[in-house]
Amino acid sequence: MFSARAVRAAVRAGSRRVSPRVTRLSPAIATSLPLRTSRAAYSSARSNDSTTRAAVIQVLNNVGSKREVQQYLSHFSSVSQQQFAVIKVGGAILTDYLDELCSSLSFLYHVGLFPIIVHGAGPQLNRLLEEAGVEPEFEEGIRITDGKTLGIARRLFLAENLKLVQRLEEMGVRARPITSSVFTADYLDKEKWKFVGKITEVNKEPIQTAIENGYLPILTSMAETKEGQVLNVNADVAAGELAREFEPLKVVYLSEKGGLFDGNVQKISAINLDEEYEHIMSQPWCKFGTRLKIREIKELLDTLPRSTSVAIIHPADLQKELFTDSGAGTLIRRGDKLMTAESVADFSDLAKLKDVLVRDREVRDARATVDRYLDFLQGRKFKAYFDEPMKALAVVLDPAPDQTYATLATLTITKSGWLTNVADNIFAAIKKEYPSLVWTVKADDENLTWFFDKADGSIVRGNDVMFWYGIEPGEELNKLMREFTLHGRAMLGDSNLESRLHRAAQIASENLRAHFASGSVANQARGYSTLARRSILGAAAQSAFSRGSRRGFATETNPNPPYGKKHASNTQPSRVALIGARGYTGQCLIGLLNTHPNFELKHVSSRELAGQKLEGYTKKEIIYENLSADDVYEMEKKGKIDVWVMALPNGVCKPFVDSINKAKAESSREDSSVIVDLSADYRFDKSWTYGLPELVKRSQIAQATYISNPGCYATAAQLGIAPLVEHIGGQPTVFGVSGYSGAGTKPSPKNNVELLTNNIIPYSLTDHIHEREISSQLGIDVGFIPHVAVWFQGIHHTINIPLNKTMTSRDIRQMYQDRYAGEKLVKVVGEAPLVKAISGQHGVEIGGFAVHSSGKRVVICVTIDNLLKGSSTQCLQNMNLARGYAEFEGIPPMN
Repeated sequence: MFSARAVRAAVRAGSRRVSPRVTRLSPAIATSLPLRTSRAAYSSARSNDSTTRAAVIQVLNNVGSKREVQQYLSHFSSVSQQQFAVIKVGGAILTDYLDELCSSLSFLYHVGLFPIIVHGAGPQLNRLLEEAGVEPEFEEGIRITDGKTLGIARRLFLAENLKLVQRLEEMGVRARPITSSVFTADYLDKEKWKFVGKITEVNKEPIQTAIENGYLPILTSMAETKEGQVLNVNADVAAGELAREFEPLKVVYLSEKGGLFDGNVQKISAINLDEEYEHIMSQPWCKFGTRLKIREIKELLDTLPRSTSVAIIHPADLQKELFTDSGAGTLIRRGDKLMTAESVADFSDLAKLKDVLVRDREVRDARATVDRYLDFLQGRKFKAYFDEPMKALAVVLDPAPDQTYATLATLTITKSGWLTNVADNIFAAIKKEYPSLVWTVKADDENLTWFFDKADGSIVRGNDVMFWYGIEPGEELNKLMREFTLHGRAMLGDSNLESRLHRAAQIASENLRAHFASGSVANQARGYSTLARRSILGAAAQSAFSRGSRRGFATETNPNPPYGKKHASNTQPSRVALIGARGYTGQCLIGLLNTHPNFELKHVSSRELAGQKLEGYTKKEIIYENLSADDVYEMEKKGKIDVWVMALPNGVCKPFVDSINKAKAESSREDSSVIVDLSADYRFDKSWTYGLPELVKRSQIAQATYISNPGCYATAAQLGIAPLVEHIGGQPTVFGVSGYSGAGTKPSPKNNVELLTNNIIPYSLTDHIHEREISSQLGIDVGFIPHVAVWFQGIHHTINIPLNKTMTSRDIRQMYQDRYAGEKLVKVVGEAPLVKAISGQHGVEIGGFAVHSSGKRVVICVTIDNLLKGSSTQCLQNMNLARGYAEFEGIPPMN
């Protein structure tokens, strides 16, 4: 626990803060923890003196290892500020643990982390009501809130909020009370609960503004109706709605108990819902509040990204929970479903298995060593544990005939696997099936403390550490320790993959030294050629000779290359139905389908044009129809359509999608149809695949059956920002101007040529749907300011991007060229691109790359044809990928 005195001492260690500016810790060097400018959305908002911050970090290092502190700070700093954490503070915490709470929040604030705080005041309200002669009433666990109760509650909430804000301010933390205008609600049931609200909308602006200006946002859980009536809302519910809106890495419930407890009154350290939910809910001890809490948390996490987890902790343990592997309270996460294999043949993708076994171990002869290791496993009884994406893989060998313990033969875990606790999940599964286990780890392994936490005992020999659990003291353990002392990890023989790889690297290194030592001319000539080979020391050594090293910025040639003809897997035609063909986008798509060798347009639906002949399609005569959702249901049920394209206005296509889903559920069609939605309706639905092939893994789109086509503004903005995301030092701003075709065919001021002549019209200056789309996809907050101008088609973006390090125009342009290498629909140019040059083209042009004299800000210009790559061309890209054709089939090349 950190006392208020400890916080004040840490703050006094540095000088007073002068100007507001957020900084973050660099993940690059764990030992010194240097500071860097944050790339979070509000990184320019405030400044903590570096000496103060260093003092706070030093105190944090007393809670966990430097590796743990650095790793988790880097993890929490990888998202925009408001996506760090939502913390729910119960009323009892404000009464009994105010100093502990404020100390913990102060530490977070002084390392540049800004949680969103929402508090209740239930116990205080009960006391005040009793003093006022009002008996608290509850129905189904919800407080009945009449007018008198509401009046008392509102005054109490304001007072408790002010008390928390003032205490934080006394500790040098800038805090902002936010007591209204965040939660919009309807009556939950006015007849039953009176002035109790059900939240219908969360207004992010007051919270974002507070963080932007360097304040911790402190919220009450009061809501208002659209008419302004104040309603009471449970603080847990309010925290959940905030989490759904902001999708933070952490949702924290501060509890006096400090966690959840099992039937033995032991604190539950972690719950992996995907693996353990049904088991836990079946336990006799899981009832009443514990059961309700676990169920509510599962329902919440089911609506959030898998990266989000929930922690139930005591306020004094906040730092330990957030910055150590072991934690302090109860951590609840969805986790990943674990898979197992008991033979090499059980792995469906052997190539992927080999890649996983080699990753982070790229030494000379590594792949051949892995091949030999898999041959070895063919003759041994083992069990492998892994998650679906294989962020973690463990292979456990069954005990030998003369042993009682199993051996952890290999364990490989990505950084993401450590941070999302897949490692814990796998180790818990191993422990259930293997009561005793032995394994070895290098003494310099950065996760050594985690292994110590999992073991009953350990012994060190040189740079090797042997761990075990479940082996009772006695002759067997003594023998094991003697063998390790004499032979180190070699005692495990061929069963340990790491030992095999280490030996292979040593042999290769000795051979190479002997090769050079011979001194012959032939050998010298061959020696130079080894620079083109992978370094014995691995990929890191090789990168010293890369272009990225020369420039000082790590770049990667396109990590998501296009799917060309060699990727095509389908030679059969696909039948297409276009729902909503009257608009400009629908007409452009019809033109593209007319020349496509594989897609056949079967049905075109438009209410206004029903009965008329379709123009611009020459493969066959098609008459416009006015298809209903029932018509679509029947067609899908009979398997008549392979691709449904929804070219409808926002908010209109759901009945058609529901009908298709219903038909799919009732049919046994093996080849599922694909839906591509051109509206914004499903762009934020995690069950749909976002179809921006240049940035989203093409393999995902190729396997998708529900694809949300990106918006035109959003496509250009994301392509213009994405290569710089890790170098961003503040909120990018996109000034976008579109031709009036973007306003559609329905008459409005935005497509009135007379009004637009000699004019430019701004609209939706904040919270445009594309602003949310751009931000959610890039994982950073981006400001977007749209305008419409007098030309017909084409968009121009001027994008201002603050940088977190000094860079040159040449650096940046090279990064873009590398990132989009091989892309046929993205052209990186030197000068700022022009709208008149992109109109009618099927791709995007990115250029300008003007860097401010400080080197810390770049302006990039992007152009796109909103009707083509901004809509119909991108739709065709997605259709090609999803139906197994070459990605650019039927798409004219850029000039």
